[in-house]
Amino acid sequence: MFNFFKKKEKKIAEPILSMLTEEEKSQLNQEIMLLQEKISTEDPNASYYEALGLKQATLGEIELAIASLEKSLSLEKSIGDGYKKLMNLYNTKRAESARNGDDAGIDYYMNKMDQMRQIAREMVVSGK
Repeated sequence: MFNFFKKKEKKIAEPILSMLTEEEKSQLNQEIMLLQEKISTEDPNASYYEALGLKQATLGEIELAIASLEKSLSLEKSIGDGYKKLMNLYNTKRAESARNGDDAGIDYYMNKMDQMRQIAREMVVSGK
């Protein structure tokens, strides 16, 4: 009769990857290769890893993006685009773990998100 108590299905957002043209994917892959070359030949800095992680995330390379963005934050703490994307990726992985009934995964990504909030607190206190 009424659907008040029926659980509505959530539509999972289409990954940005499916909205990219082949040309855009190719361009991102070229930019990733250039950044990886810079990282291997120059003294790598946080901005290289952040840019790399953001591009990897756009291509749907979630695990690689997480590793790159974590490396960026380990070199230099900031609450910029890389921080925001990493927090989003952690939350996505936590939700995925919840859907799969993976309690260890939920705890792992909740702890990661707590660490991110701690970075934000430190940045606010230090005035950066």
